[in-house]
Amino acid sequence: MSELTELENAIDVAWEAAEDADVAAASSAIERTVELLDQGTVRCAELIDGEWVAREWAKKAILLYFRLRKLAPDEAGPFKYFDKVPLKQNYEQLGVRVVPPAVARYGAFLSPGVVMMPSYVNIGAWVGPGTMVDTWATVGSCAQIGANVHLSGGVGIGGVLEPPQATPVIIEDGAFVGSRCIVVEGAVIGERAVLGANVVITASTPIIDVTGSEPIEHRGYVPPRSVVVPGTRPKEFAAGTYQLPAALIIGQRSASTDLKTSLNDALRGFGVAV
Repeated sequence: MSELTELENAIDVAWEAAEDADVAAASSAIERTVELLDQGTVRCAELIDGEWVAREWAKKAILLYFRLRKLAPDEAGPFKYFDKVPLKQNYEQLGVRVVPPAVARYGAFLSPGVVMMPSYVNIGAWVGPGTMVDTWATVGSCAQIGANVHLSGGVGIGGVLEPPQATPVIIEDGAFVGSRCIVVEGAVIGERAVLGANVVITASTPIIDVTGSEPIEHRGYVPPRSVVVPGTRPKEFAAGTYQLPAALIIGQRSASTDLKTSLNDALRGFGVAV
């Protein structure tokens, strides 16, 4: 039996247990799973046959980890904390640039080449190589951020721990997420998509492709290379007609140019604010 299978079995047993003593008995499996999350060996979601699937037992391990841990002081230079989860360490060895007062929690994985401006990455998150987490951006628990992604200033990537079977937010490789965007509730942003400033994507947000003769609507999913801006859509209520938030796909990022050129062209050509 592989180590991961043994860990999964132990954590599933502890998850079903009602008593704290039963959870404590599985402490080594819980601690080991969070260690593997921190190292990037285990992820809270994985791509299977083209679909993102939550790794439930890893998310359960994080929730059980909170039950095991006690509040304790922690320090990073002049900054003092009081929490159950320690801070991530060894950025130099990881090849990660971290600008004060950026914070990542133990149990989050940061790939080589990641840059964290003053920002926050929560436990269970996975951030791919070459990705920029810009000033005051937040990456929630278990979110999966691909390679060469840019999370602009003030972006909010939601965390999803419960229920364990819920897929976390996914930002695929090469995506550009503009300033003050919000992506929550397990939404998936496809490869090299561009979200203009202030776009909000939830599981129920209408994401409407308006590039053709007829609108095409998506929910919780932005197709690869889409260029997206905030929009509204009218809805009838008893008190009258009001505009509700929507996201509009207004074009496609070019597949024939390199990443930087394509992004610049998309922003200029479609007038997208970032």
